[in-house]
Amino acid sequence: MVIRIQPAVSDPDAARPLVTLLSQLPDAEPVPPAVDSGQLLDSLAQQAGEAPAELPEVVLVHELIGPVPALELISQVALRFPAVAVVLATRDTSPALYAAAMDAGARGVAGLPLHHDELVARVGAAAAWATGVRRHLGGPEGRAAPSGAAGPGGGTVVTVSGAKGGVGTTLTAVQLALAARAAGRSTVLADLDLQSGDVASCLDVRFRRSVADLAGIEDLTPRVLQDAVYPHETGLGLLLAPDEGERGEDVDERTARQLVAALRSQYQTVVLDCGSQMHAGNAAAVEAADVALLLTTPDVLAVRGAKRMVRMWDRLRIRTAEETVVVVNRASRHAEIQPQLVARITGSPVARTTVPAHFKELQSALDAGRMQDLDPKGGVRQALWALAGELGLAAGPNGEPPRGPAARRRTRGGGHGGGPGGGGRGGDGAAGHRPALAPRARQALPPGPVSGTVPSPGSDRGTLGSPRRRVPPEGTGGRWGGDRGSLTVEFAGMAPVVLLTLVLLWQCVLIGYTFSLAGNSADEAARAATAAAAYGDPQSACEDAARAHLPAKWRTDAAVSCTRGGTVWQADVELRTPLLFPGGAGLPFTVSGAAGAAEEG
Repeated sequence: MVIRIQPAVSDPDAARPLVTLLSQLPDAEPVPPAVDSGQLLDSLAQQAGEAPAELPEVVLVHELIGPVPALELISQVALRFPAVAVVLATRDTSPALYAAAMDAGARGVAGLPLHHDELVARVGAAAAWATGVRRHLGGPEGRAAPSGAAGPGGGTVVTVSGAKGGVGTTLTAVQLALAARAAGRSTVLADLDLQSGDVASCLDVRFRRSVADLAGIEDLTPRVLQDAVYPHETGLGLLLAPDEGERGEDVDERTARQLVAALRSQYQTVVLDCGSQMHAGNAAAVEAADVALLLTTPDVLAVRGAKRMVRMWDRLRIRTAEETVVVVNRASRHAEIQPQLVARITGSPVARTTVPAHFKELQSALDAGRMQDLDPKGGVRQALWALAGELGLAAGPNGEPPRGPAARRRTRGGGHGGGPGGGGRGGDGAAGHRPALAPRARQALPPGPVSGTVPSPGSDRGTLGSPRRRVPPEGTGGRWGGDRGSLTVEFAGMAPVVLLTLVLLWQCVLIGYTFSLAGNSADEAARAATAAAAYGDPQSACEDAARAHLPAKWRTDAAVSCTRGGTVWQADVELRTPLLFPGGAGLPFTVSGAAGAAEEG
């Protein structure tokens, strides 16, 4: 039997003799070494998604691997790929280190410098164990394959974040989790809105354990998770936010990554409510997620917040705009801001499923704290469950079977996820192999054209609380071209006001012009009457002259009156004021003009 061995070593000087020694082992097939923890996890996840049979039987982790420490990396590999045996190569072969390696999930410890005979024994024993586990579980990927089981790389992780407070993040997370559970998937809902989480209130739960209790625990075993997860009556597992918001500071980046990896290995669907305030913990969760949703409402403030959030995630290399799916809540066809405009402003794809603004459907369920009792026939619940189907978390509205993002995975190279030559963070590696969306989700509204500079793959990857930042060059406006999106939204809201102002100004011009016409017509009529008094019919001459000096549209409704008082002829002209254009509907008032002239001689 050929033993596939994946070495993981950061030092090139140590990698060369290690690969040479591994190639000399009987029946060994060394894989090119992974240069850091992120590349190792990305490579294993890609193989698990595309060709599970090609997963290596043995992973040899050097003690100098980084950026994730060797023991933590072993724990993550053991959790996510339980049928892959891990051997630690270290200079410290003390009983304490050996016990720590075994607790982390290693199948053996080899002392440095490596010797042929010892390496043969350690690799042979680890490979035999991996082969037996795969045979027992019924597949090379190391997992049993019951209907609806999670993929080889673990369950599907979905994060739900808000562009700002009050856009419906918790409601969406709860309903997505309920939809996944109704589809027969083992599902956990974790509240990572650590200062103001409302999952417990929405599901009427009181539980003394929270996610903060998992901070500082080196090994999140299934037993530890079981003690912290509340089994809800709906079948969901709930991992709640702490009652004391200040305890949320204990959940740092490392804890969040370890938590996501542990939940992924135990549940087929993991839904994380990340709230609207970003910190190191939920930023790491967003980076590690298979699908990252960003909720917004169709108003200027929320769309601006969504744009800021997308740009921040991209600057900190948490997630690119193209990998973020924006969901429009409280949508209405009468709203001035539609999903297509949101897609252009944020630069991210927008889910085709929008959630309607039906507030009355939510009131009773929210007040009772039982969001699981939301009316199944209501538009809000139907939309959210349809969104779950679009994302592949549950059966779609037409009854198609669940199709999850875990079914297809793709590799993101460069600096993301700690690839070769990159400065990325290692973590659980999920950021480097995020899957494509389910077939329906890939039909989401595409983002609009963006301009500016594209991030360099080899640039440093910053974290919340880290001094490393990749800020767009001054004067370029960043990748989104400055505030063009904000100006578009503001113009769309101001357009009716501008049009109304123009209408009023034009009407004022017409009124003034009508006054001028009435005065001029009366003056010409009076002069014509005095000139005709000596030789003709002054009355007719007066009226004819008045109408002759009026435009055709004003002449139709004009009223002309010519009277003689002594030797003075007086002309009165009344005109109707048109609306917007000559000959249109008249206003409810008329404009009068009067003039007089004395007879000659």
